[in-house]
Amino acid sequence: MKPEDRRVRRTRAALRQALVELVLDKGFQAVTVEEITERADIGRATFYAHYRDKEDLLVGIVRDLAQDRERLLPAVRQAHAQGFTGLPVKYIFEHATRERDVYRVILRGEGDGRALREFTELIRTHAEMAFRDRVGQLGVEPRIPLGIVARAWTGELVSVLSWWVENDTGYTAEQITAHLRDLSVYGRVWATGLTPVDAPGAVDLPGARGAAPR
Repeated sequence: MKPEDRRVRRTRAALRQALVELVLDKGFQAVTVEEITERADIGRATFYAHYRDKEDLLVGIVRDLAQDRERLLPAVRQAHAQGFTGLPVKYIFEHATRERDVYRVILRGEGDGRALREFTELIRTHAEMAFRDRVGQLGVEPRIPLGIVARAWTGELVSVLSWWVENDTGYTAEQITAHLRDLSVYGRVWATGLTPVDAPGAVDLPGARGAAPR
């Protein structure tokens, strides 16, 4: 990596850390660009060379998060293409373990919620592409439009992730992954302890009662 590239990365990282610390301390609306540059020990001119304002920096954090050294989103798409292994969820929760404060700021919807919308849309886009890749590989016909499937998967993930990063839930990344994987594979009826034939209005399917995951 060129020295200039390293300087840019260091500058962005310092601004990112400063914003996250200040937001967690006093809330996004109360933070000023001057406070961010002072905390990062970076000049205002340098700040504006990279970002238009603090809102732009917050959205930039989401994009940097998605394309950091761990290659989060490409890993999500690749893992999804392998089927319902739970790996995409595991990648995200492990990533959130390392970057918990950043995730807390994003998932709280700080600012006008634009960063959260950006994060959600990035995850949804990659998930939908992965679902389409998988369907194409297997040559099957989706029973539900894949756009809806991807939005449901993403909404569920973001909701659980938000709860997990904000609280001492007692669940490790591996444990929460196992639960969400089983929920994706077997569905909510199975998860609540019922079987499809127990659900109101359900059709009795051969072999459905008592089905268990393998």
